[in-house]
Amino acid sequence: MLANYIPAPAYLSPGDTAWQLTAATLVGLMSVPGLAVLYGGLVKKKWAVNSALMVFYAFSIVLIVWVLWGYNMGFGQPLKLGAGILSQIVGVPRPALLSSALEGQAVVPLLAGSMPGLHMPMSSLVYFQFVFAAITPVLLAGSVLGRMNFKAWMIFVPIWSTLVYSVNAFMLWGGGWLAQLGVVDFSGGYVIHVAAGISGFVAAAVVGPRLKRDQNSFNPNNLLAVVTGAGLLWLGWNGFNGGDPYFANMDASAAVLNTNVAAATALVAWLIMDMMAYNKASLLGTVNGMIAGLVAITPAAGYVNGVGALLIGLAAGVIPWLTMNKLGKVGIFKKVDDTLGVVHTHYFAGAVGGLMTGLLADPHVMEYMGKTGFSVTGLFYGNPKQFFLQCLGLAAITVYDGLMTWGILKVIALVVPLRSSEADLTHGDIRIHGEMVYEEPISIGLMGGSDITENDA
Repeated sequence: MLANYIPAPAYLSPGDTAWQLTAATLVGLMSVPGLAVLYGGLVKKKWAVNSALMVFYAFSIVLIVWVLWGYNMGFGQPLKLGAGILSQIVGVPRPALLSSALEGQAVVPLLAGSMPGLHMPMSSLVYFQFVFAAITPVLLAGSVLGRMNFKAWMIFVPIWSTLVYSVNAFMLWGGGWLAQLGVVDFSGGYVIHVAAGISGFVAAAVVGPRLKRDQNSFNPNNLLAVVTGAGLLWLGWNGFNGGDPYFANMDASAAVLNTNVAAATALVAWLIMDMMAYNKASLLGTVNGMIAGLVAITPAAGYVNGVGALLIGLAAGVIPWLTMNKLGKVGIFKKVDDTLGVVHTHYFAGAVGGLMTGLLADPHVMEYMGKTGFSVTGLFYGNPKQFFLQCLGLAAITVYDGLMTWGILKVIALVVPLRSSEADLTHGDIRIHGEMVYEEPISIGLMGGSDITENDA
């Protein structure tokens, strides 16, 4: 037995490595099948295949982009675009496929002096960060379901991941200018959720609305699929927030507990708001509340105590409810057809969590202990500067991501239409993909006319 034993490198911790791979897999399950099932159940049945396929394609193409250049743009050595801030925007684009990436010790170059040495292979870190990169455009997709040209989506995702997500990751997680200023985002409230929310809203405005009859009648085709997808999201979030200390440590456990406390609190708060306003307990409302709570705790999960998590969950159940049910019915929010309300459950919820981190971060909650101990102190614990830094981070991500998304879509529109044709919008999956979730005893002309009715679709 001993003759066949292969010793591990001295730095390697089997516990840290196993937890990191487990956490990454949990986050991956949130996209495939989690969001694919959730979207497929939430949309009108004629869009179920298209919605799920948008998820699977985005997950796949982002992985290719990530290992070829995206990872090092987010976590590699800085690309010197100029002096000052321009040298702290993005990393050098290069592959993460060589043996050093697969079996060498994980390290984030610009953060190496502010955190302990990681006890896992680089491949674990690359894969863990990939599932975050992948879920972000998947969340963004919720804003444009039911009308975006699939070919335009195929072009959009890799470009957006490169020019928007990787830049966000570097600025906040890879040692870029926001990180150096002191802005914090524990697990992606800004990098992922604010980014998906503002980019999705801009995309919905640029692509244009669904057919009027789809806007007026877009009931979910399978609520049990919605529950299944939502459940995968909730429990998958244990890896989302529990994996971000990069160690199987006390902070990982605290982050997992905080995540579930906030989600449960937001779900109950949203449910009560629905019952007070409409005298009905809504399943879809509870799903929205759950998601808002999970999103809001994400930037704070490893920085706040349990009371802070409960307060963040309460705010996440009330404020995004108000934006969706009140603000969403006026002005630009009424004009822009954000299919699943991503701006409310992700942008506003992420903003709530990020700003409340600046208020509630408890310095006694330690992400790393010992000589490299690291904690964050919020305004309520004596550090008003942190709140203003969180405001700055929110503004920077909002403006950069919104403008870049608008520019990317305008360029793509010069190559292919952003919006599906009227025939595709009318018939959905069967015309676009030649497939449908529910077989119908009807004759459909894929190349032209059809006797399909709106009730069938």
